[in-house]
Amino acid sequence: MFTHAITRLPGPNFAQGITTADLGVPDYDRLLQQHATYIDLLRSLNLAVTVLDSLPAYPDAYFVEDVAVVTPEIAVITHPGAASRQGEEAAIKEPLAEFKPTRCIQSPGTVDGGDVLMVGKQFFIGISERTNQASAEQLGNILAGYGYEYTAVAVAAGLHLKSSVNYVGKNTLLITAEFTDQPAFARYAKIILDADEAYAANTLLVNEHLIMPQGFPKTRAKLAKLGLPISEIDVSEVQKMDGGLTCMSLRF
Repeated sequence: MFTHAITRLPGPNFAQGITTADLGVPDYDRLLQQHATYIDLLRSLNLAVTVLDSLPAYPDAYFVEDVAVVTPEIAVITHPGAASRQGEEAAIKEPLAEFKPTRCIQSPGTVDGGDVLMVGKQFFIGISERTNQASAEQLGNILAGYGYEYTAVAVAAGLHLKSSVNYVGKNTLLITAEFTDQPAFARYAKIILDADEAYAANTLLVNEHLIMPQGFPKTRAKLAKLGLPISEIDVSEVQKMDGGLTCMSLRF
């Protein structure tokens, strides 16, 4: 069970961040409202939430999951794959060090937390435009010291691995069609997303409660069969910036 989360406020220049989405001009005030709703929901699920100040020099810094991988035993500070985000990781070390011992990924390794999926003692590390093989090996070796195993998974579609695959409890993955035949995921039951609801792959499991983006009724109906409580929240402005629910917090 998670007891804590770390989030970071979006800055007023958040729209200068990296995005490939073509969903219109994002609205700052609306993003702040959505971010506050997200924090309130985490708190309602019994998480103590630390809210860090925005980082004006890094418009993507509110996607705080990308700068660390946190386990019950250790926090691994990443080295982000986008040059414009390199430096964000320095600002997460001190907040995480209050809770966990820390280690750091070293260059030439690059890794975004959005490419790292933890399922029990198993890690899946996506090899993507942001995360390279060198970082996967570094991260895997660090985690092995705490009894974890890891598997590298090629990410051919989507920004991050967790743009397409997430664990939703009960030995089940919520997954896009492109990843259903991936051998690394053969041991899990799968809920396969309809192509027009692929964004809903980024659904977050917190303390046996599912948080999913608003507006994906077919996905909600499929998830309902798991018998877990489900909350939908509006993340329209986050989606415009290629972000999702998992990337706005570090949970531990």
